[in-house]
Amino acid sequence: MPTSRLPVFFLSHGGGPWPWIEQMRGMYARTAREFAALPGRLPSKPAAILVVSGHWEANEFTVATAARPPMEYDYYGFPEHTYHIRYPAPGAPELALRVRALLAGAGVNVAEDARRGFDHGVFVPLSLMYPDADVPILMLSMKSNYDPAEHLRLGRALAPLRDQGVLIVGSGLTYHNMRGFGRDESTPAAEAFEAWLNCAIAEPDAGARNALLADWEQAPAARLAHPREDHLVPLMVVAGAAGDDPGRALFVDHVMKVPMASYEFGAT
Repeated sequence: MPTSRLPVFFLSHGGGPWPWIEQMRGMYARTAREFAALPGRLPSKPAAILVVSGHWEANEFTVATAARPPMEYDYYGFPEHTYHIRYPAPGAPELALRVRALLAGAGVNVAEDARRGFDHGVFVPLSLMYPDADVPILMLSMKSNYDPAEHLRLGRALAPLRDQGVLIVGSGLTYHNMRGFGRDESTPAAEAFEAWLNCAIAEPDAGARNALLADWEQAPAARLAHPREDHLVPLMVVAGAAGDDPGRALFVDHVMKVPMASYEFGAT
């Protein structure tokens, strides 16, 4: 079991099943390179990966307990072959038990789902990081109220896992306005929000950082960047799990005329 504390990542996972579509791979070339390089930033290979994806929400926080999770093709209008993608990583039912115990100890209610599979917020980044699909993956849902404080609290409860070889990943996007992608007028709004987000994450005082994130709607162009915050909320979990560790931008890709940033907390 690894003994060094692992960092935590927020990854902007991009649009749909892009690694499997030739025309889109070129658009996301930098993201592909950066995701593939992430394992090299870790002190050791994770014993497991816990992922909070912007594509899974439930009335209560929920852990996926399948030992062999199926696939969730939660996208529309893509080529037929993208509905047959397989990422055969194992689930992590034993880790699910540990997560439930940690959350119960923190007074956080949690349910379980034995049928939930890997959505593209999970299998896109992790297939690039670990193409051999040899690291167990535990999915944890968002709560559908999107309350930032609750998700920060969730992350704080999960923080001990970092000392047990578990890599915590939030998978979303720093800009997620489906009507804005590819439009010239979206660039200034997306850049303004990402600049604010970058400053908030780099705030050296963790309490101040999390207060800024909890009040994200006051940021410039916040609701233009996120009319619905499903792809931002995973960042709250990651920031909570970071504890006092500082945050920084890993990289910023530019796709469909908007920035897509990924962040790291607790760099080794």
